[in-house]
Amino acid sequence: MAKQLSAQVDIDASPERVWQVLTDFPAYPEWNPFMTSASGRPTTGSGLVVHLQPVGGRAFTMRPTVLEATPARRLRWLGHLGVAGIFDGEHSFTIEPHGDGHTRLAQRERFRGLLVPLLARSLDRHTLPAFDLMNQALKHRAEHATV
Repeated sequence: MAKQLSAQVDIDASPERVWQVLTDFPAYPEWNPFMTSASGRPTTGSGLVVHLQPVGGRAFTMRPTVLEATPARRLRWLGHLGVAGIFDGEHSFTIEPHGDGHTRLAQRERFRGLLVPLLARSLDRHTLPAFDLMNQALKHRAEHATV
C-alpha cells in the first residue's frame, strides 16, 4: 500500500533564498518545528540524519539517502524505518518560481511498505500538520531572517 502527503506554501523570496534556508541544516534547531535537527550534505548520494517531531506524536530519527539535490529546484530523499519495505518514505521539496520574486514550495512524501495501512491515520493526524508548520516557519525565515 502507498500513501502520499503534501503541503505547499507561497513565499515572498527567490528560489535561491528558499534553497539556502532549506539546505542550511545546522540552523534547523533555530526555526524548524518538524525537522528539529538535520545533518549531512544536500548532495545526491549523501546520507542525512534527520530528527523529526510530528505534531502531537513521538519524535524519531531517520537516516535517509539523498536521491536528488538540484539547487533552487528540488531536494529529494528516501528513508526507511528499520528494514527497507517495512515503512519507506520518499520525501521531496520542490521549489518553483512563482513570478515577481515569489516562490512556491511544495513538500511531499510518498510512503510505501507493510506498515503503511497501520500508520496512515497517524500520518494524517501528526505528520501532515507538521509539514504545514515547517512550511510556514520556512516561509517566515526566508522572508525575514538574514543568513
